[in-house]
Amino acid sequence: MPAPPNIDVDPLVPFDFDPRTRVVYGSGTIDRVGELSREIGGTRVLVVSDPGIAKAGHVDRAVERLREAGLQSVVFTDVQPNPTTEDVDRGLAVARQHQIDFLVAVGGGSSMDCAKGINFLLTNGGQIRDYWGVGKATRPMLPLIAIPTTSGTGSEAQSFAIISDAKTHVKMACGDKKAACRIAILDPELTLSMPASVTSATGIDAISHALESYVTTRRNPVSQLFARRAWRLLAQGFPVVTAHGKTDTGTADAEIILAARGAMLLGAHLAGAAIENSMLGATHALANPLTAHFGITHGVAVGLLLPHVIRFNSSVVGRLYGALAADVRICAADDPAAGERLASLIAGMAKAGGIPMRLVDLHVERGMLPQLAEDAAKQWTGTFNPRPVDESSLLELYEAAFDPPD
Repeated sequence: MPAPPNIDVDPLVPFDFDPRTRVVYGSGTIDRVGELSREIGGTRVLVVSDPGIAKAGHVDRAVERLREAGLQSVVFTDVQPNPTTEDVDRGLAVARQHQIDFLVAVGGGSSMDCAKGINFLLTNGGQIRDYWGVGKATRPMLPLIAIPTTSGTGSEAQSFAIISDAKTHVKMACGDKKAACRIAILDPELTLSMPASVTSATGIDAISHALESYVTTRRNPVSQLFARRAWRLLAQGFPVVTAHGKTDTGTADAEIILAARGAMLLGAHLAGAAIENSMLGATHALANPLTAHFGITHGVAVGLLLPHVIRFNSSVVGRLYGALAADVRICAADDPAAGERLASLIAGMAKAGGIPMRLVDLHVERGMLPQLAEDAAKQWTGTFNPRPVDESSLLELYEAAFDPPD
């Protein structure tokens, strides 16, 4: 009997693919928000955003389109980065006062997560802590349209809200299929207003989502399909958007840059869809305590740590890293050094985006590393890492990232 073909699907890996979000992609698609809100039954809309996005004019544009569609709207922009229970409570008060029946989130992951948090409490009552975990909402939730203005979290593709406890600073992942966005509007034009630092941090975060979700213990054919396509798009777009930053639409390269912005936005969405189907790994377990203790921007922490985690995981998933490395033509898929080559590529991309690559440069205290490792070991995402991690191995990763040689 001839040898069986090398089939790239494992019949022993079960999965349950349950897409809940309609995706509307293209330049200028924000202008469809009124039409789409009306189509799925909105009458009184809460628009959730943050001050920076409002200043950029995106909120006014969405509100005008809602008005033209005959819908009433009220705006809540008091959302901070890494939204807390206090942000959600303030938004909830506005929603209750105006008896809203529909939500639109305009912004990055913070706006989308806050909108989901408001939705949990408005429809199901209680406190955010009550929904920490998966599937704890017992009543239907209101329709939500998400309009991301950054290419990073992919929150519009996920049924989770990440909300920090205002007192303890612990990040709570509250997941429920009922919280998933009904529609995601992906308009690349909106991402042109991102500052260069935000472009880099959110972009490298999206890349980490693609690379981590591709190798987790919960990976499956659907999640890997999304993750690999996301990686190809993000790897193409990231060097362009970090090199050129914001551009005027009248420049000769505007079409190229807008195409790169589109690749980043769609790549981030697909990576978010991959997370929804396979979760994340040790990079995010390590990053979250850095944000909690030192206020380090999430994407910066992720970009710094990801190369170290890739090297750590290579002994277990080197073949999978080989496929990703081959996708961007840095080596053959069967190269035994593929993990190292991929890690070096990511480190170079992060550096080019202005992300510091040593914890010491971010004023992290070496004496705090054991505490950080203890906290990282409690993070849920670490349980899905392809190579098991514990407090000891996480400390080794922090040590490797503290002051590595150039």
